[in-house]
Amino acid sequence: MIKTENLQKRYGNFNLNCSFEVKKGCITGLVGQNGAGKTTVFKALLGLIYPDGGKAEIFGKNITDFTPEDKEKIGAALSDSGFSEYLTVKDIIPILKALYKSFDEKFFIRQGEKLGLPLNKKIKEFSTGMKAKLKILVAVSHKASLLILDEPTAGLDVVARDELLEILREYMEEDENRAILISSHISGDLESLCDDIYMIHNGKIVLHEDTDVILSDYAIIKVTEEQFKSLDKQYILRVKKEPFGYVCLTDQKAFYAENYPEAVIENGSADKVITMIIRGQEA
Repeated sequence: MIKTENLQKRYGNFNLNCSFEVKKGCITGLVGQNGAGKTTVFKALLGLIYPDGGKAEIFGKNITDFTPEDKEKIGAALSDSGFSEYLTVKDIIPILKALYKSFDEKFFIRQGEKLGLPLNKKIKEFSTGMKAKLKILVAVSHKASLLILDEPTAGLDVVARDELLEILREYMEEDENRAILISSHISGDLESLCDDIYMIHNGKIVLHEDTDVILSDYAIIKVTEEQFKSLDKQYILRVKKEPFGYVCLTDQKAFYAENYPEAVIENGSADKVITMIIRGQEA
C-alpha cells in the first residue's frame, strides 16, 4: 500500500530521512515523541509538502504522479486539519458529496448517530472527542482503500479512544485489502490495534517490529550494579543508569527470565521500548 525509501525533508536543524512500508490488510503504527517527524511524513505522503529526496509510493504509484481518482482512494485525518467550526455536521454533507464520488451519505448519517454526533450542532460546540470522531467518520465514509491518520487519539479520554479505535477495526473488517497508517506519541494506544509498529526519533526510523513481538519478547530488566557486572549483555539493546543500578532493554525476555531469576523483569510495551531506545545507551 505504502512504500518509502529514504524519504527526506529538511527544516532548519531537522532532517527527515526514513524508509518504511505499510502492507495490504495491515494496520501499521508510527510512534514517536512530538516533533519526531510523524506529521512531516504524513504531509509528504499526502502531497501537502514536497519531499527533498527519496521515493514514496502509494498503491504502487509514485505520489508525484497521483490523479484526483487516486487521491479519492485515501482517507486522511491530520491533527491540524478540519472543517470550519461554524459548520454543522449536516452542512458538511454536500461538501463531502462534491469531494468524493463514492461518499456514502446513509452510512455517514447512520454512523454519526451511533457515535453521538448531532447533525444540527455546530462543530465549535463539539467536545474534543466528538471532533476526533467526526474526522475519522469523514475518512471512512467514502470507501477509501487506505487511511492515513495523524494523532487521532490525542487528547481523548479512555472511552472516546476506545470508540475511535472500534471504528477503525470495523473499517478493516469490511475489506481485507484495506490498510491503515496511524501515528501517536502515546504508543500504548496502538498496541491493541496495530499489526506492526515503526518507531521514529529525530526524523529516523529507530525500530520496526511486529506488535506481538514487542509485547511478548521485549522486556525491561532492572538490576543492581553488582548484578549488572555479571549480566550476559549479548541480548541487551539499551542500558540506562539509575540510582539503584541499571535499567536494560532486551528483545530476549525468556533468556533473562530463565538465567537471571533474581533480576526484576517487566513486560515490554511500545512506550517502554521507545523510551529506552531514545534515552538509553548501547550496551
